[in-house]
Amino acid sequence: MFELLLALAVLPLTLPALSLLVLTLAALRRAPGASTAQAAPALALLRVAVLVPAHNESVNVIPTIECLKRQLGPHDTLLVIADNCHDDTAALARGAGAQVVERQDAQLRGKGYALAFGVAQLRADPPDVVLVVDADCVLSDGAVACIVQRCAATGKPVQMLNLMSAGENAGLKLRVLEFAMLMKNLVRPLGSFRLGGACHLMGTGMALPWTLMASAKLATGHITEDMKLGVDLAVAGHAPQFLPQVRVSSAFPQDTGVAKVQKSRWEHGHLATLTEELPGLLAAALRTGKPALIVMAMDLLIPPVAFYFLLLALVELLTLSAALLWPVWQSAAVLLSLSVLAFGLAIGLAWWGFGRHLLSARELLTTPLYALWKMPVYLAYFLKKRSGWVRTKRDSE
Repeated sequence: MFELLLALAVLPLTLPALSLLVLTLAALRRAPGASTAQAAPALALLRVAVLVPAHNESVNVIPTIECLKRQLGPHDTLLVIADNCHDDTAALARGAGAQVVERQDAQLRGKGYALAFGVAQLRADPPDVVLVVDADCVLSDGAVACIVQRCAATGKPVQMLNLMSAGENAGLKLRVLEFAMLMKNLVRPLGSFRLGGACHLMGTGMALPWTLMASAKLATGHITEDMKLGVDLAVAGHAPQFLPQVRVSSAFPQDTGVAKVQKSRWEHGHLATLTEELPGLLAAALRTGKPALIVMAMDLLIPPVAFYFLLLALVELLTLSAALLWPVWQSAAVLLSLSVLAFGLAIGLAWWGFGRHLLSARELLTTPLYALWKMPVYLAYFLKKRSGWVRTKRDSE
């Protein structure tokens, strides 16, 4: 009986590995014929407003605006929210042809507040669809038309593929960061969408019908306001859709220290969202049995991969040591060993299917050292030294 209780005690630690493997296998599965939004109204009849929240983005805002202007029509709106800026972001954006509103509030800081301010500006003449694009991003050709059409056809939020690039000749740490983001923002959402028709929102490159955007709870200081918004919408019956055919792209800071700070903020937000939102999402998934909620809960169940690897390896080591001394621990040790195998298999399959251009096989085997590099990030989280909203330092600064 005690052996069974020990196995049940370690079961929660095995579920993320199983979820990761299932989502990875689904992502690798050959997709059916590409779907098209045939039921969408003609694009010319749809009006889109693009919100670009920007905080001291004078270095990046011009390429973003120029990219967006090429894809917008005469009746569309391109609105830059210059949020708590202390540089010439607003002036540059106006000069580039965007509409600009400026917001100053030293207390209520963060992207959620900026988006809420932007939505308020649209209420007098609302569009059909609102697209959010960060001020350091560019879109692939035809991305606006494609995502607006899908959003209008489904009446649901839509997330395009969101990837960051380490750039040519990048060092190993940055390429590992790029592979980790590829797993999180391509492999996992592709798997969850193919299994259950839903994915998490990623903050940039996301489109919402005006009716949903107008009623969304945006004005929060949550670090990952995008993920929380996606969970709230899914529970309300509006699960976000994934559109990997088009892409929003940005670049990692070339300074690995700055990239680590940026990644720390994301991962602290991920851990906070996991602890705060997962219980309710799991309850809703079990209560309704909706595939969309189930796959979103599976994805949210997976902690930051480096953190999960460290935790799983530590508990496995302790459990194997205990099993050598006390046979009652053997079932728990076997269960954890299978979890380690599933985790490693998921990483290997994701690399084989999507990441071989980023890392060699030998480099992939060194990624556990990357997890050790991240240990201070997780210690800071559990010591309550959590990252708030802090703008990422740009390469030119």
